[in-house]
Amino acid sequence: MTDVRARRQKALADLIRAASIGSQEEATAKLTALGFAATQATVSRDLDQLGAVKVKRGGALGYALPDQMGDNDWAATRLARIFGEWVQTVEAAGNLIVIRTPPGSAHLVGLALDQAKLAEVAGTVSGDDTLFLVIRDRCSVEAVVDRFRALSGQAA
Repeated sequence: MTDVRARRQKALADLIRAASIGSQEEATAKLTALGFAATQATVSRDLDQLGAVKVKRGGALGYALPDQMGDNDWAATRLARIFGEWVQTVEAAGNLIVIRTPPGSAHLVGLALDQAKLAEVAGTVSGDDTLFLVIRDRCSVEAVVDRFRALSGQAA
């Protein structure tokens, strides 16, 4: 990552934490006011790389960063949405779960799982279109597989 990009992303993260940013255009204007050369496309990429998502707080939509999202309901809702959109298959392999996604999408699912902080999941490893989850001892791999299949719309 370039130094300019790192500084711009830090400034964007600071703006999101300090005040409600409701749109990419608003973020672009605030970054420009801080002296950063930023376009809407650049801000869009930065928001994605920061993991920022739009959430409704106090009746208003605005961006929030993953570390601001301590709410388990948010993580569960996001996980269900991402599984429904991106997960193609879920299968058990010993104490591992193998999840297949379209090419280039495994990291999206892995990030959502990491942010959900599921007690059963010891860790995740993402490739391009495959994600491996290590399930903790004394947790039922099949129960987790069934839950993930339901989230992704697959028959159990």
